[in-house]
Amino acid sequence: MRTVSSLPYATKEEDHVIVPMRDGVRLSARIWRPVSSDAQPVPAILEYIPYRKGDLTSVRDSIHHPYIAGHGYACVRVDLRGTGDSEGVLRDEYLEQEQQDAEDVLAWLAGQSWCDGSTGMMGISWGAFAALQVAARRPPSLKALVIASFTDDRYADDMHYLGGAMLSDNLAEAGTMFAYATCPPDPAAVGERWREMWHERLEETRPWVLQWLRHQRRDDYWRHASVCEDYGAVRTPVLASSGWADGYSNAVTRLLARLDVPRKGLVGPWSHKFPHLGEPGPAIGYLQEVVRWWDHWLKGEGNGVMDGPMLRAWMQDSVPPSTAYEERPGRWVGEPCWPSPHIVERRHPLSRHTIGEPGTEPPDGGPMTVQSPLSVGQFAGKWASYNAPPDLPYDQREEDGGSLVFETEPLAEPVEILGSPFVEVDVSTSRPVAQLVARLSDVAPDGRATRVTYGLVNLARAAQSSDESSSAEAVSHAPGPGVSRAATVRLNGVAQAFPAGHRIRLSLSTSYWPLAWPPPHPVRAEIGAGALTLPVRPADGHGEQPREPFGEPEGAEPAPTTRVEPPEQRWDVKRDLIGYGAELEIVKDSGVVRYEEPGIEVGLRAYERYTSVADDFSSPTGEAAWRMRFARPDRDWDVRVETRTVLRCDERSFHVDATLDGYENDRRVFSRTWNETVPRDEL
Repeated sequence: MRTVSSLPYATKEEDHVIVPMRDGVRLSARIWRPVSSDAQPVPAILEYIPYRKGDLTSVRDSIHHPYIAGHGYACVRVDLRGTGDSEGVLRDEYLEQEQQDAEDVLAWLAGQSWCDGSTGMMGISWGAFAALQVAARRPPSLKALVIASFTDDRYADDMHYLGGAMLSDNLAEAGTMFAYATCPPDPAAVGERWREMWHERLEETRPWVLQWLRHQRRDDYWRHASVCEDYGAVRTPVLASSGWADGYSNAVTRLLARLDVPRKGLVGPWSHKFPHLGEPGPAIGYLQEVVRWWDHWLKGEGNGVMDGPMLRAWMQDSVPPSTAYEERPGRWVGEPCWPSPHIVERRHPLSRHTIGEPGTEPPDGGPMTVQSPLSVGQFAGKWASYNAPPDLPYDQREEDGGSLVFETEPLAEPVEILGSPFVEVDVSTSRPVAQLVARLSDVAPDGRATRVTYGLVNLARAAQSSDESSSAEAVSHAPGPGVSRAATVRLNGVAQAFPAGHRIRLSLSTSYWPLAWPPPHPVRAEIGAGALTLPVRPADGHGEQPREPFGEPEGAEPAPTTRVEPPEQRWDVKRDLIGYGAELEIVKDSGVVRYEEPGIEVGLRAYERYTSVADDFSSPTGEAAWRMRFARPDRDWDVRVETRTVLRCDERSFHVDATLDGYENDRRVFSRTWNETVPRDEL
């Protein structure tokens, strides 16, 4: 990334600005704005997230907020209620209180003397969720959005219940927020009240996984703040982006198809990162695009920002399987609208282990069966890659041993797809609660198989999935064992080129642990007639983009940091051939980093562990543990929180054991334990 030191506007910064809420709670904001805005008001841009502006996001924030401010905007980074240096308690994600607070912040911004009354919202992940959700409430000052790595469907296209099946990230993300919601504020910002504020958080926070487990179906809890329930509520222009390696690869095209506002979409090869920091590369000059968006929609400049294709996407070339990539080779392509008239859905019939040519009649070879072991899924990687090697899927040949596999003949010519493939099959299962998982792979001539995309469905509740919002759907409600149903598994959206001489492989399995929590019993699935439909983008040169349609990545000077203790990164798969235990152990330890400008030292260690025994479907166990430490040597202040959540199951229930401990100067000052059981509901 190129650091830009000379910007059109000189800026100034305020680290801790109090923003009052309607109930008297005070949120903390960090503001960058032009010096000239004292006399010449400018639009304000809000980023609103729970991840601690004073330290943990300060480097990332320092790259884009001063850059945008230097182009004539007031950039405002607010800690959510109960996080960072803001008062209150954060009890869950995307609550009504959170959105009311955002409306209050926007109204406060619009009323400041340095703001011209117009506002925008931007963000990635939680910040993008917040922006889209608040836009649906139509606050009067909000004029445009810039969002990255998000979803419009909280139930079936987030880390919770993909296709109606529970993801292990339901536990992992709950563990993350269990820790973040209990961190202390910085005494340098809030003064002596820090301890009172911290203990309020410790006393009132609960393990979020309990709430998420109590809502195993698409109910009002998930419908709240899911924009897919009413796309018409959003009336602000939207610039939306994501990455093919991210868990959120589907929502960009859904917004392009469903919103009725000016909109643009951008999907690159990236993991869960802003495009100007995109990994795997290539990263792009995203902030230049963002400034042009704001200039048009907040300042009224006629800069042609709506010219060109509605969707720009990175068409990925074939690569060998790897758990991490520095770069994904490929090229930019463009589509004038979405759905695109240039995408052709080609329906390939499935016969015994074969993907046939469109329009052909497959031979009737009778039904095929599959009963997958729990080991299928150990090389699946994370639901959402954070480019934290090795969190991408590895060679699929090991997974395919427990799957039902279909393949094309070697391709006579290249095939390119853009969109969401889907699989339709007649399926009968030995038990009513069953999963069907579909993976699409690029198979090289030497046999190596690189996963391109995947999807899954809980056949017992497929009707809970909204149209194209999740990875899967089914035509009928779950019948009894042995009764056939027609099921459709919609795979995550992707852009992928399959070279001539390669094969396209479809793999079906009945489990995918630990990416998805398995059903309560082993399931034997009988697969009858079926088809694979590919969204083929003809290679006729239409919509091809310039080789470099975006500028070089730019940003402001990153805030200085010093590495105090080294990081540690591990991802270990273990198999015990005596006791038949299997284990996936993940360590993400950032070491200790000193953030020089605030003078605070932060240590962060995340640990995940997923275990099972043979094919005992009541044995899967997940664990998510966090340690977060904050220290100010100049103040003799050293505080840490330690959280641990363990999720176990039997055929009828989930069992949650959780602990929360708070330490001040190595002395434990708070401790609480939870032991709770939640019944399984067709899960």
